[in-house]
Amino acid sequence: MITQTKRNEIRKRIHVRIRAKLAGTAVRPRLNVYRSLNHIYAQVIDDQSGATLVSASSLQMKLKTGGNVASAKEIGKAVAERAIEKGIKKVVFDRGGFLYHGRIKALADAAREAGLEF
Repeated sequence: MITQTKRNEIRKRIHVRIRAKLAGTAVRPRLNVYRSLNHIYAQVIDDQSGATLVSASSLQMKLKTGGNVASAKEIGKAVAERAIEKGIKKVVFDRGGFLYHGRIKALADAAREAGLEF
């Protein structure tokens, strides 16, 4: 049986592999997603300057629970709206080593529906 620690080490290895292939620029920043057991977090990051331009999380928005698809959709919509307010329309999606499935997919779809292009 794979323990939680082992699973996280595997995820981190996958994330390093993904990050070697993509990076956010000022023109097209990186939309990074992290999910924990109880919450989900999204950031729009310019890797050239090392700055977080926009962020949203279930913890920040004080959602009852962040561990479900419905809250992931709200976070995706919120991060997209905040990015568009700052003039960011195109991003590079960074799934953070997680499978593109469930909450990660729901967040990405909601961000696309709200106007982000990736």
